[in-house]
Amino acid sequence: MYDFLRFLPHKKYLKKITKTNNNLNMNTSIFLILLIPFLGTTLGSGTVFFLKNQIKDSFQKLLLGFASGVMIAASVWSLIIPAIDSSEAMGKFAFVPAAIGIALGMAFLFLLDMIIPHLHPTSDTPDGPVSKLKKNTMLMLSVTLHNIPEGMAVGVVAASMMYGEQVMNLQAALALSIGIALQNFPEGAIISLPLKNAGGSKGKAFFNGALSGIVEPIAALITIFLSHLVIPILPYFLAFAAGAMIFVVVEELIPEASQGEHSNNSTIGFGLGFILMMILDVALG
Repeated sequence: MYDFLRFLPHKKYLKKITKTNNNLNMNTSIFLILLIPFLGTTLGSGTVFFLKNQIKDSFQKLLLGFASGVMIAASVWSLIIPAIDSSEAMGKFAFVPAAIGIALGMAFLFLLDMIIPHLHPTSDTPDGPVSKLKKNTMLMLSVTLHNIPEGMAVGVVAASMMYGEQVMNLQAALALSIGIALQNFPEGAIISLPLKNAGGSKGKAFFNGALSGIVEPIAALITIFLSHLVIPILPYFLAFAAGAMIFVVVEELIPEASQGEHSNNSTIGFGLGFILMMILDVALG
């Protein structure tokens, strides 16, 4: 019989090809994890081409509540619980890294909230220091503040996968990324429509709305770049990202969703967002 085996690559080349394929698969997965949240903001900003006026207050309250529910569920299932699980060697003190990380994350966002002038979409009074920045610019800065902790959360998960310190599998990481994209969709709409109504063109409003979400992959890439510092304190950093996200929800999203009429809609939205994110994380994780 003719010996076909002599034409096959040597074992060491087969191993090299396998390793290369695994690296390509990992790089593709990480790229998707980083890109999906930004796509959520971009698609949300695209609603400016289909909606003539501002989003109705009742529906906006529903969207704000939905975003809050997704972020809280993602903080618990995708960040805090993995932080505690990865600290199990500490025994009954496994909660310590998570507790410290949450406190530091909330303090970090509190500091940014104090030093960066920004304007919430549902408010006419800017927060932070007095500034001569335009209203549209401060609207974008407000969404940027929301997106920083979300980008950090995605980045730390991607970094842990790169270094083999997988606190969650690929499916769970994708669930986190998809969940953040889902809550980014209404944020993109809420930011782009006021920009259009303020006198800008639809194209410019779409561009600026989408641009407000670019901070997420940037924050994620910075986190990956600093992964040599992040990985040794991974439980703390997971909880840090969770604390930052919780601060955004409690400080901004929930108060905005509770003001005025239709506050019940925000409660319904919160429940829907929380349940959906929980299902994504448990089913895919």
